[in-house]
Amino acid sequence: MIAFQLSYDYRCPFAKNLHLHVISALRAKADFEVTFVPWTMSQGFQADGAPDVWDDPNRDDDLLALAVSTSVRDLQPQYFLDIHEALFRARHERAIRLVSMEEIDGVIASSGVDLDEVHADVESRRPHKVIGESFREFERYEAFGVPTFVVGNDATFVRYMNAPNDQPSASIALIESLVTLMSDQKAINEFKHTRVPF
Repeated sequence: MIAFQLSYDYRCPFAKNLHLHVISALRAKADFEVTFVPWTMSQGFQADGAPDVWDDPNRDDDLLALAVSTSVRDLQPQYFLDIHEALFRARHERAIRLVSMEEIDGVIASSGVDLDEVHADVESRRPHKVIGESFREFERYEAFGVPTFVVGNDATFVRYMNAPNDQPSASIALIESLVTLMSDQKAINEFKHTRVPF
């Protein structure tokens, strides 16, 4: 069993790539125990003295997709992988901004998720509180972006350039290799190609 937490914000293309690999691996019955953690990029860009974005109704559009996915993750988990994939693909392959409930409903309705339950939960702002708690938890690791893995008590940001192909075994191998490197080679603090491979 490989266990890890993995943060996401639907606006990040690198989060999309790695999360689609994890989804592919899980659907192929990889022996992974994954906790998907909402983490908002907006929090780092608010004005000095402004409220935290999860407490600011003026920033709700920024957090709407995260709030919806958090609701599904917590209350209707059997649909989470489907809506998680759909939201990433909608944002990055169909250029849907995911800033209105109408847009999001159109993306996730076919999954079978109970939209009324999602709407009620988001309107209660319970998911916003969870997003804030998740962000604060990741501050312990000095997380600065998505996707960030937490393996044991150690966090690692990974920028992976390629989405999965149609071979789930390749996604399983990728995630296993990344988590193994994080677990076994803690002395590596930074490992980065000097240019994007062609």
